[in-house]
Amino acid sequence: MNGHIYFEIQADDLKRASGFYREVFGWKFHEHESQSDIPVEYLRIETGGTAGGMLKRPSDTPPPECGTNAFVCSMEVDDFDQISERILRNGGTISMPKFAIPGVCWQGYFTDTEGNTFGIFQVDENA
Repeated sequence: MNGHIYFEIQADDLKRASGFYREVFGWKFHEHESQSDIPVEYLRIETGGTAGGMLKRPSDTPPPECGTNAFVCSMEVDDFDQISERILRNGGTISMPKFAIPGVCWQGYFTDTEGNTFGIFQVDENA
């Protein structure tokens, strides 16, 4: 079966980016065991759910406001407003403000410290 089982975040500054996601979502970051065997700086991400990784961006960052040229991942959160505040406090910005997907959830999109777009959503059948 095909499905979403792993994600990667590209970053210009791995320390800054991992700090952002650590503070916002509580994720843990680890260097790959055989870092010397990997041709790019790479961190494994432990989320408590889906596995992920973070790598040194291999090409130029797209210019601001050009739209997303990749898949966008959205993380399910317990409290949209609380996580939104953490995102902003840690250097992220709002790309698309919180909105309701009626009967399903509250959704919104943000930009991280590396210029990557990501979403968060809070399940709420009353949305």
